[in-house]
Formats: sequence, C-alpha cells, structure tokens
Amino acid sequence: MAFGRTHQQDTYLSPLEYTGPQLTLMHETMRLTHRSQGRISFQSLLQGTFSLTQNSPATANDFGGRIAYDAGWHYNWKPLPDLRIMAGGQVGTDFGILYNDRNGNNPAQGRLSFDIAASVGGIYTFHLRRRPFIARYQADIPLLGCMFSPQFGQSYYELSRGNRDHNVCFAWPVNAPCIRQMLTLDIPFRRFSLRLGYLSDARQSHVNHIKVHDIGRSFMLGFVRHFTIQSKEKQ
Repeated sequence: MAFGRTHQQDTYLSPLEYTGPQLTLMHETMRLTHRSQGRISFQSLLQGTFSLTQNSPATANDFGGRIAYDAGWHYNWKPLPDLRIMAGGQVGTDFGILYNDRNGNNPAQGRLSFDIAASVGGIYTFHLRRRPFIARYQADIPLLGCMFSPQFGQSYYELSRGNRDHNVCFAWPVNAPCIRQMLTLDIPFRRFSLRLGYLSDARQSHVNHIKVHDIGRSFMLGFVRHFTIQSKEKQ
C-alpha cells in the first residue's frame, strides 16, 4: 500500500492541473526460475491507483482510478556476495478512467494502453544485529506500445457511433515518456518482513493534440512473505 499526492492534467477535460491525495494498492510476486541455471527471475506486479484531485481555483474535482498489470523477466547476476543486479523487460497493460465533476458534454476520459518496458534494479542484503535487511531499487521505463486516445474535442458519443479518427496511437518515449521507480527497505520480523519505501510513478502522453500527465509520489508500507518451493524426488 502507498499513500501520497499526485499532479494530474488532461487537456481533454480541462487545461488546468489538478492536485490531491492518491492511494495505491500493490501486490507483487517475484521468484527465481530454473532457466539459465536459476539466473532468470519472474515478476508479477498488480497495481491499483485511486485519486481525488482539485484544480488551483478550487472550482472542480477529478476522480481517478486505474489498474495496471505487468509481467517481467530479469536476468540476475551477483557482482558481490550481498548484491544482486537485475536487468530485463516487462509486458504490461494499463486501464483507467478520470472523471471531472464540472464538465457536462465530456465529463470523463478513458485510458487504455499496452506496452513493452525495460526494467532494471538492484537488491542489497546487509545485516544489523545478525538480522538480514534488504534494500531494493527498481526502475521500469516503457519503450514501445499502443494507447487509446480520442481526438481533441471528439466526444465518446461520436466514438460509440463509429466515428473513429486515429484513436489507437503508437506510443514510445518521445510522445509518452513514463517511468515507475520503487525504493524499498525490508525490515525482518519473526515470520514476515515489514516493507517501507518510496514510489514514484509518472505517466505522460501527448497524442491527438491532448496532453496528459499523472505524476504521483507516495510513501509505501507493506508486508513481505518468503516461500521456499521444494520438489519431491521419486525414490
């Protein structure tokens, strides 16, 4: 779970920037596979984000929600006994909606995107009083993908009537610069670890004459459980 603030702008709904609190719920699994002598890891990351923002004159509010899922594979190597470096890629999808309580004709904007991202990170284990603490950093940067966007001034009613106009757009860092960064520290307890951290999630695009940015920074608090999978060999 992460709680912080976000800065949002969607010129399809309003030329103004909206700011306010943001809540993120996240579920992650990571495990080493048997590929490349156990050096390939698989990561599954499900993220739900909800926000309530207001413009600077305090005349309107935006209600936002999005769900993102990413599956990634990393190659792992250990330059030092307690340091693991990860590099690989992810495939992901992102679906969301932003609703403005003041607009009449076009009160909401939908978001849908698919992307392939580069992903890098590092995990460092250190000991305090013989207890293993784990510090981790990870950055994910979408490189190629596609996204849905109406044209500026094009209503969703027109889209529903089949009046489409280049509404599926190619996305890459030039027209959709995005990055997600996580910095965490796992503090061990008897049966679990407490995770403290910082989450920075910046989603931006400029397609079909519409500028969008959603930049959130949050404090993370969570729990980590470690499982060991043992295979039974036939005697």
